Order: sequence, then structure tokens, then C-alpha cells
Amino acid sequence: MVDNFLAKDRNRILIVGGGYVGFTVAQQLQKRIKASGGIVTVVDPNPYMMYLPFLPEVAAGSIEARSAVVSHQQYLSDCELVSGRVTGINHAERVATVQTIADGPVLEIPYDEIVVAGGSVTRAFPIEGLGESAIGMKSIEEAVAVRNWVLERIGIASQTTDDAVRRRALTFAVVGGGFAGVETIAELEDMARTAVARDPRLKVSDLRFVMVEAMDRIMPEVSKERAEKVVAHLRSRGIEVLLNTSLDSAVDNHLKLINMKDKSPAGEIDVDTLIWTAGVAANPLSKSSDFPLDERGRVRAGADLRITGDDGPIEKAWAAGDTAAVPDLSGGGVGGFCVPNAQHAVRQAHVMVKNILAAREGRELQDYYHENIGAVAGFGLNKGVANIKGVEFQGFPAWAMHRLYHGAAIPTIEHKSRVFTEWGLNMIFGRNTAPIRHVRDPRLNFQSATGQEVVRTKIKL
Repeated sequence: MVDNFLAKDRNRILIVGGGYVGFTVAQQLQKRIKASGGIVTVVDPNPYMMYLPFLPEVAAGSIEARSAVVSHQQYLSDCELVSGRVTGINHAERVATVQTIADGPVLEIPYDEIVVAGGSVTRAFPIEGLGESAIGMKSIEEAVAVRNWVLERIGIASQTTDDAVRRRALTFAVVGGGFAGVETIAELEDMARTAVARDPRLKVSDLRFVMVEAMDRIMPEVSKERAEKVVAHLRSRGIEVLLNTSLDSAVDNHLKLINMKDKSPAGEIDVDTLIWTAGVAANPLSKSSDFPLDERGRVRAGADLRITGDDGPIEKAWAAGDTAAVPDLSGGGVGGFCVPNAQHAVRQAHVMVKNILAAREGRELQDYYHENIGAVAGFGLNKGVANIKGVEFQGFPAWAMHRLYHGAAIPTIEHKSRVFTEWGLNMIFGRNTAPIRHVRDPRLNFQSATGQEVVRTKIKL
């Protein structure tokens, strides 16, 4: 056991996950806990907090990747940082098992208090060929890869004389019609339209974007009327929206679709690009703990964000964000619980900090309550929809509301400044549609220069 870099004999708050909840709790507690002689330990495989709502804009080049992530080392300097994955939690013994990155040592980290904030992961289904052909939109690396891939496909289509190759290169499919899927396809279509318009060998009409959604509507977080208007907007831009349709097979990027009403075939599409955004699931790390879980694998929590079992709250154990089943006291949540989105994570984190300090001082805890005042979504430069307290907006005003909300929500003045600056530059100069070539094969140029055999990595998107 190699654990000599961990602080010894100090009261430790262990934070599992360095996403929005974990980062915010750690940032606000670190100095106070340190001053009291304790330590805040954050365990996450990534060295940064990623602001998930910005992924579609990173994929479309509206925001640079590093502006959408916040460094743990830079902003959690008074915390103890461990790069790894929690593989087990034994709260009865107050110890967590951690597999450090790159198959490093396995650590057993003792703690006095724990915050479970592991977030969510992509929820996939056993569809033949999906794992080999698709990519998600759940990490900054995926967003960067999608951006370069889409622009590279446009470049290939521009150079080829083979009509079948061109059609396939310019066909882009997104499975999943939630906020992530809608914003992803809209942002990418907007970027692709700009890139193709700059290429004299291609026409915007050559592009084909297809959204596949198994339900009879998109965006369940908004009203049905608003969702129908969004569908109309997407279709007005030439995006095909296939409702009541599911992906049956994706072998060799040949998509076979089925009608969800009668299970009949619903068409076939050849694509080079398949993006999967069909839902999320709670981080499975919770299943390796002795905490109570609900039927969806989320840690059961009370409205005060304490982990709660059948016998009541569990001492010195907290949970929030996508990995937790937190009651929605406003009555608006699906099944009575807060839906997994950034809006709740942002607010739950601040309530949790107050409650952790209150519990230490013997004060009354505060219940988490947030009444949803609306929703905003960006669909490309100067395009968007918003519904604020029942008042609907679209176009530039909705786009501006989307920018203001998320620009204000991302932590740190530095990152707010970077994001707003990049948005401003895009408004002045337009999108940068230059792909970064050979991201998947960064050694190609060096191999060629040194006379080595050039070996391309055989990776599909």
C-alpha cells in the first residue's frame, strides 16, 4: 500500500468527484477546514472541473476547450488532490478505496466525513455496432474530437469525386433528443454550414443532419408546445428530426432504424459520424458503497443533502448532483426528484456547503429548494430558445439569455472572462472552422521526418 503522500492524523472531508458539486464544495470549504486543522481531499480521475453545458459549444468551436474546464491544482490549492477513481466506499469503517490513474497504486483513504458527488456517465444500450461506431458528448475530449472530426469530414467531402463517399462524409447523426442532443446537433449544423459556405466545391444543401429520438417528442424538460416549436426550428434549417424512432444497429456505421410504435423498419442511413446523447446514468461507483441506493442506482439523499436510509440520515455523509436522488420540493421533478442537470448541481453545491458547516456548529440544516423559473438553450451563433416564467423568447434574445446564464454559472472570474471574450470574438469575426489534423495520430509528421514507417492509428469516431 502506497499512501505516504496523504495527510496523516487530520480530520478529513473526502469529496468523491471533482465536477461542479465537488469542486464548489471543496473550493468554499478548503480554507476553513484547513484553518481548523483538517484537510479536504478531492478524488477524481481528471485534474479539472468540466462545465458540462458548454460541451456542444466546444464541439462547434464557440468556446476553446480549456476555457470550459477549471484546474483543480490552480483553484483547489489548499486541498489534497488524488487523481484516481473511487472503487469502493466503506462508510461503516470510514474508508474509501481508490485506484489511481495509469494503473498506479491502490490507496485506502480514511476519512471522517464524505461528500459523494460522482456525477453521471453516458447511458448506452446493447445495440450492435454502437461501441465501435459512435462517440458520446459527455467529456471535453469527446467534444474536441467531434469538432475536428466533423471539419475533417467536410474536407474529405470537398476533395473526393465519389458521390457515395461525399454523401457519407456529409451525413451526421445524433441519437437522443434531450437538451444535450438538441444543442449538439444545432451547434454542429451551424458550424458545418459556415465551413461549407467557405468551400467553393461544396453546397450547404449537401449537408445532412439527422436526429433520432425514441420518444414522441424532444426535450422533456420543457413544455410540449415549446418542444414542438424547437422541432419546427430544426426542420426549418434542414435538420431531419425522426421521432418515435430508435437505433437498431450501427454495424460499420450503417444505421438501421426502427419505428417504436410498431417495431417496423424505419429506414437505413450510412454515416461517418454518429453521436450518442441518449441519456445519462448515475456514476456506478455508488454501487460499490454501503450507502442506500434507489432503483436507478442513485444515492438516496434527503432534502438537506444528507445521505438517508430507511432509518433516517446517515451521519457525516452527503450527496448531491447527478449521482444523488434528491427530493424536488418544488414538485416539478420527474418522480419527485431533482432532474440531473447543471441548474440543480450549481445550487445544491452551495446549500451543501452551508449545511456541512451548520452540522459542525450544531445549527439547523437548510433544505434544498429550487423552483425552476425556465430553461434556455443555444442553437448556434445568435440562435436559441428560452422560456422564463412562462414567457417565451427565441432567436438573438434567447441566445443572449443562454450566454448570460451559463457564462455567469461557470466558476472563477478567469473562466467567465475567457468565455465571454471568446463569444465576443466569434460575434466579430465569425467561427474559426480550421480543423486540427492528426489529433489521433500526433506522431505522423515526426515518423515521416525520421524515415519511419508512417502508422496511422485505426480509430473510428
